[in-house]
Amino acid sequence: MSIVTLPRPSPNFDARADGAEIDILLLHYTGMKSAEEALARLCDPSTAVSAHYLIDEAGQIFYLVAEDDRAWHAGEAAWAGESDINSRAIGIELANPGHDLGYQDFSVAQIDSLVTLTHTILTRHPIPAARVLGHSDVAPYRKQDPGERFPWERLSAAGIGLAPPKDLAPQISTPGQNAFARDLALFGYAMGEGVDPARIEEVIMAFRRHFRPDHLAGPLDSIDGARLTWLIHASDVG
Repeated sequence: MSIVTLPRPSPNFDARADGAEIDILLLHYTGMKSAEEALARLCDPSTAVSAHYLIDEAGQIFYLVAEDDRAWHAGEAAWAGESDINSRAIGIELANPGHDLGYQDFSVAQIDSLVTLTHTILTRHPIPAARVLGHSDVAPYRKQDPGERFPWERLSAAGIGLAPPKDLAPQISTPGQNAFARDLALFGYAMGEGVDPARIEEVIMAFRRHFRPDHLAGPLDSIDGARLTWLIHASDVG
């Protein structure tokens, strides 16, 4: 499968940690007014941030950092006990102003290009479906991207990532918060030390942004429990 990319080299990268396997695809939105503004920031050595790719609203793909190198996009983050997410991930930025500047739907052309690009990445790196993640999944206490408008189901239909079936039957009972927190940690979310209800709520919000974006508010319910149980089984971590 061929794909056209525009080189836009960023100086902001270094070597991946010794022995680190590329096994995460991490998706972001830029959170800036324009793709060009985001590209300038990602290529500015004074910012110390970058990504491997950026896709603008028209679907044009920019290639910033070689996949074998470690781009600097995840920041303070963790998943499934790993904290150096940059060493394990390929990072893709999608141009979108984000929650602070007028969050909007991702364009069809943008997502079409993302699907095509991701298929080529998966030919080089067999990233498990359960490790196709959003920035808010690995940094739930400080990030919201790519957010609830991101079409995770569209990716899943193309064989990328996991999306629980919409007609999944609810669990018989509503899970307790502490039990749900333990299952979130089992799936991969970093829950932090102890059981802080406020922090659990932040992780639940990240979970819903990805896996139940039409229901961000409200207490835990049996649908949350059913979807998390399905994800645990689908990812073979349970």
